[in-house]
Amino acid sequence: MIKVIINGAKGRMGSEAVNAVEQEAGLSLVAALTKNDDLTATIQDTGADVVVDLTIPTAVFDNAMAILNTGARPVIGTSGLQPQQIEELQAIAQQNQIGGVIAPNFSIGAVLMMKFAKEAARFYPDVEIIELHHDKKVDAPSGTALKTAQMIDAGFNERPKAKQETETLAGARGANHQDVHIHSIRLPGLVAHQEVLFGGLGETLSIRSDCINRSAFMPGICFSCKKVMALKELVYGLEHLLD
Repeated sequence: MIKVIINGAKGRMGSEAVNAVEQEAGLSLVAALTKNDDLTATIQDTGADVVVDLTIPTAVFDNAMAILNTGARPVIGTSGLQPQQIEELQAIAQQNQIGGVIAPNFSIGAVLMMKFAKEAARFYPDVEIIELHHDKKVDAPSGTALKTAQMIDAGFNERPKAKQETETLAGARGANHQDVHIHSIRLPGLVAHQEVLFGGLGETLSIRSDCINRSAFMPGICFSCKKVMALKELVYGLEHLLD
C-alpha cells in the first residue's frame, strides 16, 4: 500500500484529491494538510511514500524541497515553478535517487492535446495558444500553456517567421514564450480549458481540451502516485509517465 499525503487538502483540487485517494485501490491517505500544518514533520511521522502538492505558486518550491529532503516522492500539481527551480529540484532528486513528477496538468485529455500539438508543429509553424481558467486562478499564463509552448517549440521543423506587428494597446498580442503567443482568459464559470490554433495555407487546425469538472484530474493524480514509486528522477510533464 502506497502511503499518500495531500498537501493543500482544503482547496478545490485538494478536496477532490482527498476523496480520490481514499477510494483508489493501492493508495492509503495518511494525512490531509493545510497551510498551518508542518509538512516535514508529517512526512516523518507518517512515513509517507508520496506527497501530492496542490497548494499555491508562492509555496510550491519550498514544499517540493521539503518533500525531497525528507525522502518522499513529490507529485506536484501546483503551478508557478520557474525553469531554474525545476532544474534545482531535479538535481536534488537525481542526487537522492528519488522519483517524482511535476505535472502542469493531470488531465489525460490535456496531456494528449499537448502531445498532438507537438506533432502538428512539425507541419504548421504558425501557432497560438488560448488558455481559459476560472477567475480564482492566480497565475497567468497557466503551467499547461507554458508546457505546451515548450513542447511545440521542440516539435518545430521550421521556426515561425518574424512578423512586423504594432500593438496599439500593450499586451494585445498576449505573452510570447518559445516563439508561441499565449492568451490567458480568466472568467467565472470556467474550470480549465485550452485551445491550440495552427494556421496554414488556406486552413486552420484547432486542438482543444476542456476540463469541465475537477474530477477530470483525479485519474491522473492517482496514476502518478503509483508510477513515481518506480522512478529515480523528477520528470516534468505527465506525458513521461504515460510513455
